Amino acid sequence: MGRLNRFRLGKDGRREQTTLSRRGFLVTSLGAGVMFGFARPASANQIFPLDKALPGDGAFEPTIWCAIAPDGEITVNIIRAEMGQHIGTALARIIADEMEADWSKVRINYVDTDPKWGLMVTGGSWSVWMTWDVFRQAGAATRTALVEEAARLLGTTPDKCTVANGIVTAGTKQISFGDIVAKGHPSHSFTPEEMAKLPLKPASERRLIGNAEIKALDIPAKTNGTAIYGIDVKVEGMVYARPKMPPTRYGSKVRSVDDTDAKKIKGYERYLIIEDPSEVVQGWVVVLARTYSAAIRAADALKVDWTPGETIHTSEADIQDRGRELIKNKDGGVYIFNDDGVDQAFSGAHTVMEQEYTCASVLHYQLEPTNAVAFEKDGVYEIHAGNQWQSLILPTLAKALQVPESKVILRSYLLGGGFGRRLNGDYMIPAALASKALGGKPVKLILTRSDDMQFDSFRSPSVQRVRMAFDGSDRITGMDYQAAAGWPTGVMAEAFMEKGVDGKPYDQFAIAGGDHWYEVGAFRVRALRNDLAEKTFRPGWLRSVSPGWTSWGIECFLDEVAHRQKKDPAQFRLDLLTAQGRNKGEAPDSVGGALRQAAVVRRLMEKVNWGKTTLPKDTALGLATTAGQERGMPTWIGCVAQVHVDRSTGVVTCQKLTIVVDAGTVVDPDGAKAQTEGAALWGLSMVLFENTEIVNGLPVDRNLNTYTPLRIADTPEMDIEFLPSTEKPMGLGEPGTTVVGPAIGNAIFNAVGVRLRHMPVRPADVLRGLQGS
Repeated sequence: MGRLNRFRLGKDGRREQTTLSRRGFLVTSLGAGVMFGFARPASANQIFPLDKALPGDGAFEPTIWCAIAPDGEITVNIIRAEMGQHIGTALARIIADEMEADWSKVRINYVDTDPKWGLMVTGGSWSVWMTWDVFRQAGAATRTALVEEAARLLGTTPDKCTVANGIVTAGTKQISFGDIVAKGHPSHSFTPEEMAKLPLKPASERRLIGNAEIKALDIPAKTNGTAIYGIDVKVEGMVYARPKMPPTRYGSKVRSVDDTDAKKIKGYERYLIIEDPSEVVQGWVVVLARTYSAAIRAADALKVDWTPGETIHTSEADIQDRGRELIKNKDGGVYIFNDDGVDQAFSGAHTVMEQEYTCASVLHYQLEPTNAVAFEKDGVYEIHAGNQWQSLILPTLAKALQVPESKVILRSYLLGGGFGRRLNGDYMIPAALASKALGGKPVKLILTRSDDMQFDSFRSPSVQRVRMAFDGSDRITGMDYQAAAGWPTGVMAEAFMEKGVDGKPYDQFAIAGGDHWYEVGAFRVRALRNDLAEKTFRPGWLRSVSPGWTSWGIECFLDEVAHRQKKDPAQFRLDLLTAQGRNKGEAPDSVGGALRQAAVVRRLMEKVNWGKTTLPKDTALGLATTAGQERGMPTWIGCVAQVHVDRSTGVVTCQKLTIVVDAGTVVDPDGAKAQTEGAALWGLSMVLFENTEIVNGLPVDRNLNTYTPLRIADTPEMDIEFLPSTEKPMGLGEPGTTVVGPAIGNAIFNAVGVRLRHMPVRPADVLRGLQGS
C-alpha cells in the first residue's frame, strides 16, 4: 500500500506534515466571517483533500454561502452533513446554476459550527427543501454582482451583458468570473431582503439542476480513500477511550470499580467514572489507553458493579402494553386533527372496522460506529465528529461541560452512515467529559459495534389503533387514528415540537403520515407519548420521514377496507384522493395536494399493468402510497411490490419493487435515484428481515450474528421513476422507506390470503396465518 503525505494538529495547533497510510487528519483554520459582505470562510475542517487553499484575501463573497477566488475557483459553503447522499453536490448545483457558474470550477466546503449559519441539521429529508430558496437567491445575488462589475470593466451596462458557464459577454467582449474578481475587485454585498427581490431563472433555463450528466464532486475522494471521516481523526497527544456500558440506559449508578485485570493490558492507563450534568450519559465508566485495541481489551477486563435503573426488567411487550393502555384511555395525548362529528360518525355508523398494528424496535446499525475526539484549547472545547444536528447537541455539550455555548465548537466530518442516529450527538458527551477530567487533554472515544447497538437511539416500538365508520351504503363517514410510541423530539428537542389543535405540544415525527391526504369524512388523529419507552431508552429518529409505523398501519388498513368492500385497492385509494378541503394543498410546498398523489398511483398502475397481469401461484402484487414527508412538505410516492410466498416455509421473497415519485424539481437525478433505492431497500429490510427486541431494559441484539438486515442476495429488481415537475423540490432521502413495508404486507395478503399486522413479518408469522386461514 502506498503512503500519503498528510497533516495533523501539532501541540501549538498548527498543521504538521506527517506520513500516514490511506487516511489521516487534516484541519484548516481560517478567520471567522460575518453574515454578508467580504467575510473570510469560517473556521473550517476540510473533509475532502484540497489541491488549493480555501479562498482568502482577494476572494469575492457577496453572501456567506459562496466565494469566487481571483483564479475563478468557486467555493460553496455547506452546512448539511455528508453521509453518502452527495448533499454537497446537490446544494452546490442550486447556487451554481443560478449564478451561471462553470461546474468544473466549483468545490464544496463543509463548515464548522458558528451562529451565523443558522439551523445546522441534516434530517427529515429537509436539506434540499430548506436550502432551495436561500441558495437560488444567493446565486442570483452573485450573478448580479458579477455582471454589474463585468459591465463596468467592459465599458457597458448590465442590461447589455449575458452570462453563461462562468463567462460574462457583451457584444464581442468577454470576461471570466475569475478575471472580474482579480481586476475589478467587486464589492457589492446583499442583505437577505435584497436577495429575496432578485429575479430568478425560469426552469427552462436551468442547465445544472436536473442534469443527469453532472458528476458528484465528492466521488474521487470517497473512492480513493482520501476522504476524512470522524473515525479517522488524529490529534497530537491524544489517548483512546472506550466506555464500559451500564445495565440500563438511565438511572444506573456505579458502586465500585476493579481494574486489577485491566492493569494487565499493555497500554491501559486508567478509568474515569463519568459524571454528566446534562444527565444524558448516566452510569458510564470510560477506559483510557494508549491504543484503541488496548482500550477495547481493558474495558472488557474492567469489573464494574452498578446499581441498575428502574427499567432493568422492562421488556418490549411491557412497552407495547403501555401503549395499548394509553390508547384505551380517552384522556391524554395530543390531537392533530379532531374534526367535528367524529363521535357522531361512529355512534351512528352502520358498521365499524377497527384494527391494531404494531411495529418492533429497529436499530440504526450504521457502518461507522459512533465516535468523537474532544480537547480543550485556549479555553474552547473542540469536538471533532460526524454529526447530523450540530445545533441540537451544542447546548447539551455546553451544559455537560458547564461552559457557555461560545466555548464549544464542532468540527464536522463525513459520516460513515447516519440514518438518523447522528441526529442525536450524545456520543460526543463522554468524550468531552473525559477530556475535561484530564485537564483538556485530547481524548478519542470510539464505541465498538456492540457498544453502539446498546447505546443506540433506536426507533421506538409502537402500537396503532385504526378505526373507520361506514353508513348503510358502505360510504366512509369517519376515521379515528391513534399511535403510541416514544417521542424522540420530546426527549431531545422539546422546543422543536409542533402544537396540536388544542395547543399542546406533540412530536410531529412520531405521528407524521397518520395525518394523511385521503378524504375520509370526519377525521381524528391522536398522538400518545409512551412514557415507559422513554424511561427505558432514548428514542431516536430513524430513516423514514414519517416514523415508519404510521404508513404501515394506514396503508395496510386501507387495503383491508378495500377488500372488505370488494373494491380494487388502487381504485379505492384514487376515489379517496379527491383534494378537497385541507387536502387540496397550497403553495409553495404542496401545490396540487392529493391530486398529485393520485397521479402517482395512476402511473404505478400503468407501469405494472395493474389488475391485468397473471402471476404464478402464491405470487401477487401489493400497493401502497404515502405523502412520504411531513404533511407540510410532501413527497408523493407509491410502490407496487411483487412477492412470492412459500407455503411450506413461510418465507416471503420480494421479487420486484416498482416505485413512482413526485418530489417536485429533482435537483440531482443520480443522487435522487440512489436515495430512493437505498430508502426502499431499508423499507424492505424492516418489513422482512430486521428488528430488535427490548429484554431487561436493553436491546437484545449486539451484532450482526443476531441482528439480520437485508443481504445482497435478497435484493429485488427495482424500477424507479420520477414524475416530471417544476414545483419546489421536496425530500428524497427517506420517503422510499414509507411505502415498501405496507406494499409487501398487502402483497402477502393478495398472494396467500394472510393478513399480517405486525412488522417485521417473519416466516413463523406467515405459517401461523396459513394454518389459521
